[in-house]
Amino acid sequence: MTSPQTLVAIRPTARGMESVLASRWARVLIPSLSDLFFLAILVWLFMGGGAALLTDGDVGWHIRTGEYILDHHAVPHQDLYSFSKPGAPWYAWEWLTDILDASLHRLAGLKALVMMSGLVIAAYATTLVRRIVWHGVHMFVAIVVTLIGIGSSWMHFLARPHIFTLLFVSISLWLVEADRKAPGRRIWWLVPVTILWTNLHGGFLVLIATLALTAAGTAIESWMGRAHWRSAARYGALTIACAAASLVNPYGYRLHTHMLEYLRSDWIRSVIQEFQSPSFRNETMMQFEILLVIGLIVAGSLFRRRRIVEGLWVVFFAHISLVSVRHVPVFVAAVTPVIAMEITRWWTNWTAPAGKRSLVAIINQMAADQVGGFRRSSAWPLIAGAAVILVGPRIPWANQFPEVMFPVKMVRAHAAEIFGSRVLTTDQWGDFLIYTNPQQKVFVDGRSDFYGPEIGNQYLHLTGGQPDWERVMAKYDFTVALLPTETALTQLLKQRPEWRTVEEDGKRILLARRTTSVPSTAITLPEPRF
Repeated sequence: MTSPQTLVAIRPTARGMESVLASRWARVLIPSLSDLFFLAILVWLFMGGGAALLTDGDVGWHIRTGEYILDHHAVPHQDLYSFSKPGAPWYAWEWLTDILDASLHRLAGLKALVMMSGLVIAAYATTLVRRIVWHGVHMFVAIVVTLIGIGSSWMHFLARPHIFTLLFVSISLWLVEADRKAPGRRIWWLVPVTILWTNLHGGFLVLIATLALTAAGTAIESWMGRAHWRSAARYGALTIACAAASLVNPYGYRLHTHMLEYLRSDWIRSVIQEFQSPSFRNETMMQFEILLVIGLIVAGSLFRRRRIVEGLWVVFFAHISLVSVRHVPVFVAAVTPVIAMEITRWWTNWTAPAGKRSLVAIINQMAADQVGGFRRSSAWPLIAGAAVILVGPRIPWANQFPEVMFPVKMVRAHAAEIFGSRVLTTDQWGDFLIYTNPQQKVFVDGRSDFYGPEIGNQYLHLTGGQPDWERVMAKYDFTVALLPTETALTQLLKQRPEWRTVEEDGKRILLARRTTSVPSTAITLPEPRF
């Protein structure tokens, strides 16, 4: 029987692990805790086959826009997809992501986009936890806060351009945090990062706002004697430089004016769900609520200790996340390290009187022993990424939009009735129709900034069966309606003799106007390329 002394002797220790990792090949080949965290996020994302990443139809028009750019060697300035606003000015403001999406889709279909999105999300989550640990946060606090943050963001983990903003927010603020500790030239890398970010996703405005807050907060700290005025001027210059760099895009300053009008639109905030305030009625938002409440307490503590910059960050990101639920993941990416640092300070103060042999001291020592595992990386994330890329296309992962969200079978079975017709359908299903047949024109799709209140209100009046629905139907001469069964308009059309039901499956219905010449046989569209 092994004695306790023997168990202690053979138990791996932090010092023993350091001796093992002294070899270069050991550091490369032995996975770290950071690597295991990255792999765990990947497994979690792909447990359902990756289809959850495709529950938003916007990826459909992003792919087709990227294909247009690749084929025409030009970024579109006019609408490509609608019959409600044909040829109207349009800003394809995420054109670089569109090219990436289209290139991946041509290489291996939707599965390639799912794999790329999973890798980006896993990289973001890993960057977040490593950034928290870098601040000297208690290991167990770091893990708990990161997992709560990821849990409160999971509904936004989609194959859409905004995942790049999550990654860039965390990386950019890490650079700012490092610069505040030890100023250096690396902070100016944010200027070229801004150029890349601007053309991938509109979330670059978050960086400019954060830098402006940092400059203002540093100025206040300088007035209080905690910082030097030159630091405030430096961050002010960086803000101006990044703002100027954001003008390097196909639309110049017009992109900024368009985005500001879009974000300030009362109509957008009142009708687009992701721009509305969060509803704390599900597990995801309850996790966010925990972070939010703690974050506001942390902000008060930071202001009392004259840490103005971090306090302003917390207040600003809390505000925008309460205004719009789509900013909840940005709140997580930006301020969870600040929250984790303050919780660690509270924990340290509370456990300071504990003896060296107490349970609390043992927990603290265990946490300290594992910190190194989150401060290094091996080759395993690269190996996992390569495996996903090489093996993924041979696995039946997300080869189509999920049937539970989109009328995949109905569209394929009745392609002849649908394509080439004036179709009334939802914005999400409009995205799907654009993806399935790029030549199909739609009434609305997911580009709410393009359609605005003029078309948007007509769409809402139609689907809601408002008194003017017949006038709008006549105006656009709809010949086919593909709608959820519970839509008010569905019940109205079913009562009209000029409309016939082509198919109904309990969740969605396809109706065609009787005066329309409809082929007697359906055609089947080719499967997407993989």
